[in-house]
Amino acid sequence: MDILLYIFTSVLFQLIRVLPLRIVARIGRMFGFIAYLVDKRHRRVAIKNLSMCFPEKSQSEIKDIAKENFRRIGENFLSAARTMTMTKEELAPHVEFTGTEKLLQAARESGNSSIVVAIGHFGNFELYARFGEFSEGLKCATTYRALNQKRLNDFIQSLRERSGCLYFERRKDAMKLQQTMRQGGIVLGLLADQHAGDKGLRLPFFGKDCSVSIAPAVYALRYKCPLFVAICYRVEIGKWKIEIYGPVLLFENGKKREIAEICVDINRIYEQAIRRDPANWFWVHNRWKPPPKNRQNQPQIHDSPSLNHG
Repeated sequence: MDILLYIFTSVLFQLIRVLPLRIVARIGRMFGFIAYLVDKRHRRVAIKNLSMCFPEKSQSEIKDIAKENFRRIGENFLSAARTMTMTKEELAPHVEFTGTEKLLQAARESGNSSIVVAIGHFGNFELYARFGEFSEGLKCATTYRALNQKRLNDFIQSLRERSGCLYFERRKDAMKLQQTMRQGGIVLGLLADQHAGDKGLRLPFFGKDCSVSIAPAVYALRYKCPLFVAICYRVEIGKWKIEIYGPVLLFENGKKREIAEICVDINRIYEQAIRRDPANWFWVHNRWKPPPKNRQNQPQIHDSPSLNHG
């Protein structure tokens, strides 16, 4: 089965790479709408999440956003497969990075040449890894969770790594990432907009309690790095803009801020981005899972933070 999945995926990528990006994106939108019609479980999750976060909207408006969200997910999935195979020159007309000068200035002023950026499942989020190709003096790094199918995982990672971004497996590469961060010159992007499990903090998101990843705050404080947030917006079909927000304050009156306070600030930026374009986020994820019974609110924060927080 693993071999068949690998063959199917590799053939799919070969077919996609010969098509113009806009055509690939339109095909993805078509598949996304089909998924909306047939995937009852995830459709319910999306509608439930949207209804909770936008109580002022009618059910007709909620369903319209959900439909567009499924189209966007299909569009982003196939577009990401296409943009992974594109060179910097081919990609340049399709993506714009704004606010990057803030990252460089903050790195210089802080005396630490590395930066932590909280990222999320917005738009074609695989494009975050291409930032290093469009900036000077900074190299991108991020974490990922390896697929169980080794052949397929190795194939996808080989495409991702063409960008020059460094990838660290969450369950195995914590020490390697720590060594890399100490070397400096790194922009570490950490996904922090989804359910963080038992290791997250219970904090409000859209006014509702959920488990929030503490990884961006912990890494920024640990390595004394400026902390920012990046959002990938869809400008039009086959075109995106990645905007930088922050810096998020790590110190106040000369003292470290609480991890929870930093995470709340990150969540506020995520919320603003979602309200700006509700269909641009990953609504099919069960973000607001209830906490396990008898769980304490505050997780233990170690000197060597685990990548599983992300």
